[in-house]
Amino acid sequence: MRRTSFATWPCSVARTMDLLGDQWTLLVLREAYFGVRRFERFQTELGIARNTLTERLDRLTGAGLLERVRYQQKPTRYEYALTEMGREFWPALAAIMHWGDRWLAGPAGPPLVFRHKTCGHETHAVVGCAHCGEPLRVREVVAEPGPGAFEVGGARSAEGVERSGPDHVTPNGVAAS
Repeated sequence: MRRTSFATWPCSVARTMDLLGDQWTLLVLREAYFGVRRFERFQTELGIARNTLTERLDRLTGAGLLERVRYQQKPTRYEYALTEMGREFWPALAAIMHWGDRWLAGPAGPPLVFRHKTCGHETHAVVGCAHCGEPLRVREVVAEPGPGAFEVGGARSAEGVERSGPDHVTPNGVAAS
């Protein structure tokens, strides 16, 4: 079955999911954040098939989240280092982990907890306003067309409650009813 590509949709969520939205890619990134850099260790930590891991590492390096760095000459071997782009995805993955801890953890609690090195306290990801720092709540955010919008049809709430009107067009160009 052929996968639908969202790579050209005028939607940052769709484009991100096109790149990162399978069951292995985020786990490969998680391991990279936790210090894994070499192919064999990714494979051991994840129990992932070699061909699947190769594909995910190629995708992440091709997209610029990881870079291949040679660590051995003969035979030539590479490790995978996070790039600036890859490091900047950390808050998003931490937010996903926090959501999973809250809603999907077993009776014993979350499998991992984060401790902030600076203050020493246990912590979790919080998504806040870049201007005032207040937590972003869905009912307190309005999504407005940005400079890359496909169709400018008006503002709507993040929940999609306020539609753009009868001429609203979805990100893939289909008229919404």
